[in-house]
Amino acid sequence: MEDGRITLLVDVDPKEGNAMDRRNMETVGVRRTGWAALDRDPQQDTVEYTCPHCGAQGQKNARRERAQYHFTDGFLQDLQGEATHCRACNGSLRVVPVVLLHDQDETRRFEAVFSEELPEVPLVTN
Repeated sequence: MEDGRITLLVDVDPKEGNAMDRRNMETVGVRRTGWAALDRDPQQDTVEYTCPHCGAQGQKNARRERAQYHFTDGFLQDLQGEATHCRACNGSLRVVPVVLLHDQDETRRFEAVFSEELPEVPLVTN
């Protein structure tokens, strides 16, 4: 305290945003059906996701009926999402959107649309 002014230091990472904000981090979920689910037990209908906190792969039981998915941006999606906890780091997260993938073509298209890295395009000069 100098000259009657009080300096208040707060240990908050600016990238984290508001420290009192208790909203869950969001991640994209995938629900595989048809040919895309050949390696899965047909009795299980799960949503697969990657934890944004620790990067671990996770899955949870799907709660919504497939009829509740809507065609948005070229995919059948559940835009309401589902809340869950990561089993690896116990972090809270929200899986939204949940994208319904039926075959390998949709899986490739999904990976192209939702990938974080852009494919490297060669520079063409004349």
